[in-house]
Amino acid sequence: MGTMPRTARYAAHILLAALALSGCSPSAPPPAEGSGSPSTTAPPSPVQVCTSLVSYWAKETLMGTKWSGLDWEQKGLSNGQYAIHEDAVAAGRTEERTAGRDKALELIDRFVAQRCAEQGGATAGSENRRPPT
Repeated sequence: MGTMPRTARYAAHILLAALALSGCSPSAPPPAEGSGSPSTTAPPSPVQVCTSLVSYWAKETLMGTKWSGLDWEQKGLSNGQYAIHEDAVAAGRTEERTAGRDKALELIDRFVAQRCAEQGGATAGSENRRPPT
């Protein structure tokens, strides 16, 4: 019988590697519609979205990063969220002068979480927002 030609061996190794990799894929297919299995993750609440988004951009602004100069619409903020952002940045700058940047970043997280919670996520639309038609 003999040995396989070199190109055939190479093709066989590639095929085996591809089969092994496809069998070990970390992503599973989505559950079938109507399968009755509940979703394991719930979407984030408006307060969580507000806190995450506003805190991120307020800290970026305080640090003066490359993208911190985007306007509120480019950052994906509502008018209410932008107001929280501006107040958080002002409070962060004051804290940075007296206690340093690390403390200022911590203050921003606390400040934003409190204000987003008080305002239910501050999701009120902007004057530019139009209701869906």
